[in-house]
Amino acid sequence: MVVRCNCYSLRRAARRATQLYDQLLAPCGLKATQYMVLEEVARLQPISLGALARQMIMERATIGKNIRPLESSGYVRVVAGEDRRSREVLLTDEGRRVLELAKYKWQKAQEIFESEVGEKESDVLRQMLSEVASIDFLSA
Repeated sequence: MVVRCNCYSLRRAARRATQLYDQLLAPCGLKATQYMVLEEVARLQPISLGALARQMIMERATIGKNIRPLESSGYVRVVAGEDRRSREVLLTDEGRRVLELAKYKWQKAQEIFESEVGEKESDVLRQMLSEVASIDFLSA
């Protein structure tokens, strides 16, 4: 079914891909969104919650809700930032361990996705989605 609504089509595709990643990451106790947060924290730490939200194109409150279970599981620590009003996120040793285990599951999900969609097509899709994500539609 081809739908002429860009938002609906993007969200349907995102939900389908998320199902794949969630299923494969489940043995590690992570969802796809949690895995992506851990990857970004590992790459950018220390990073403020606000900067992490901007990086992931999320609302500040949403990133806070996503961080809480990761903090409760001991995968990240949230500490006072330089100005004491901001909060920064750091990956813990346990977070590094679970992220390392999850990378194998994530890689399997990547392989399944690319075997179904095609390797070249997946590259083109990621490039197109990256371009879409870089557009600030509301200020255009």
